[in-house]
Amino acid sequence: QVQLVESGGGLVQDGGSLRLSCAASGRTFSNYAMGWFRQAPGKEREFVAAIGRSDGNKIYADSVKGRFTISRDNAKNTVYLQMNSLKPEDTAVYYCAAEGDYGLATARRNNYDYWGQGTQVTVSS
Repeated sequence: QVQLVESGGGLVQDGGSLRLSCAASGRTFSNYAMGWFRQAPGKEREFVAAIGRSDGNKIYADSVKGRFTISRDNAKNTVYLQMNSLKPEDTAVYYCAAEGDYGLATARRNNYDYWGQGTQVTVSS
């Protein structure tokens, strides 16, 4: 089992920045690819960004490319999502997830085995 706890969400103005953190425990963190997803009210949960076991393998949704950056610190068992130039349409609950079968960054929600409880991000216009 892997336990994931997100933090860093909050209320920010249009154009502002936030950094989300996801702390993992329970298994060897460096064995897992990690992803960030988000879900707005009345919408499906959608992919945001993912990072493979090694820091060099990263992918992003088109809607956040150039604004969001995913990174990980295996020594701290933590994955981060730096969000810049935030827009009202980024408002959602943000979830981190862990994938242990392949360790490669993937946008496929069903590939992820473990999920956090989510952290709310609200961007005001």
